[in-house]
Amino acid sequence: MADKQGKKGVKGRGSASKPDARYLSHTRHEIDDGWNSIEEEVKPVTTVTIEKPKSIVSRNKSPDLPFEQSINAYRGCEHGCIYCYARPSHAYQDLSPGLDFETKLFAKPDAAELLKKELSVANYKCSPIALGTNTDPYQPIEREYQITREIIEVLKEQDHPLTIVTKSHLVERDIDLLAPMAEKKLVQVFISITTLDHQLMQKMEPRATAPKRRLQTISNLTEAGIPTGLICAPIIPVINDSELETILEKSAEAGANTAAYMLIRLPYEIKDLFKEWLESHYPLKTSHVMNMITDIRAGKQNDPEFHTRMTGTGVYADLIKKRFLNACKKYNLNVGEKVFLDTTQFIKPVLSGQQQSLF
Repeated sequence: MADKQGKKGVKGRGSASKPDARYLSHTRHEIDDGWNSIEEEVKPVTTVTIEKPKSIVSRNKSPDLPFEQSINAYRGCEHGCIYCYARPSHAYQDLSPGLDFETKLFAKPDAAELLKKELSVANYKCSPIALGTNTDPYQPIEREYQITREIIEVLKEQDHPLTIVTKSHLVERDIDLLAPMAEKKLVQVFISITTLDHQLMQKMEPRATAPKRRLQTISNLTEAGIPTGLICAPIIPVINDSELETILEKSAEAGANTAAYMLIRLPYEIKDLFKEWLESHYPLKTSHVMNMITDIRAGKQNDPEFHTRMTGTGVYADLIKKRFLNACKKYNLNVGEKVFLDTTQFIKPVLSGQQQSLF
């Protein structure tokens, strides 16, 4: 069944299959014995499991990432982006990086309280906290759980700086919190746009906000005084690379003042999932795309090395970099003063039963 399902796909989902997690002691291989039909299979539904972590702030030591601290309110992401480099993390739950990643989600409703405790520690050092580094903080279930909003409320109360990366217009819901923080230089938002082609977006990011709506989100945030940038990621050879300049132009017109890009990454199970997606939607382009990805990854399908994993190497990677820089110059992106978030205003929260400082 896996082969047939892979070719046909699952409507409204990015992945068409459910490969076993790599840490399992056994693996399964599905075959079509003729007794069951794909047509009769029930569409996968989204389920949410409550997770109770002991801490919520993750520390980053990677030299090629622009943040030291991050928070992920959710595991898994219903947006279903087939290229998502976070998919392999579901293996730690013994779940599939395929359909499980976008249908079996985990929420952390205690995140705001945990954050208060961690910010109140005596030796806590303030640096901007990044939201959206692994899964989208504004994915659809945020409407119900509002964990991201509660996190922002805590950061606003303590004058703690943050950055947000999302491809959802739901971020506009929190303008009432973000705008006052922006006045104090405490927040910067980045909207991720991969394509302006609605049909491609529905195949590649089936449950994310439509491209034109994301451009409107950039405009709405900018009008509210919130510094808003664009992340054009991932760039995929043959699939969406021709759109690079147009995405930068339209984002600049919408009000974006900064931009960044990233070439597609295929760590662990994503290699097979992405190839399956290509064979399902673009079978005549599959070999061409995979060969070009191999070219920018020094003969491999993935490059985990710092500094090159985001931008690749070789002729094609250099061409993308030049196109990006030229377009940024043309559309006045990444010019002027860089946005620096202020860490000096931070006030440690005082928890119940905790003695306040006299100084």
